[in-house]
Amino acid sequence: MPRILVTDDDPELRSMLQTLLELQGYDVEVAEDGWVGSKKLREESFDLLITDIVMPNQEGLESIIQARRKYPDLKIIAMSGAGKTSTEVYLRVAENVGADAVYQKPFDPKVLLEKVQELVGPA
Repeated sequence: MPRILVTDDDPELRSMLQTLLELQGYDVEVAEDGWVGSKKLREESFDLLITDIVMPNQEGLESIIQARRKYPDLKIIAMSGAGKTSTEVYLRVAENVGADAVYQKPFDPKVLLEKVQELVGPA
């Protein structure tokens, strides 16, 4: 069963993503910021990282760079809702540093699930 780490500082979105993915049968862990997410990546094995970009303690871009360097086979989805112009720039940078897919918040959960299945397979 694919393991997914969801890193987002918004507790409601984090909980929604965890529930959505668990209902599909995925094994999901959550982290409230990039620093905690990076710590979990070092301690456990994951197939997919879904990360927000703008977070306290450690930005998602830094998390993506670290994850790509240490875990080259890890699939990564980046999300941001930092504001139209900033979001587009952040998402473009996320792709350039290694994200396999990017989404602007709010996003369609069905589209996200399709991408998760494409990247790591069904649960």
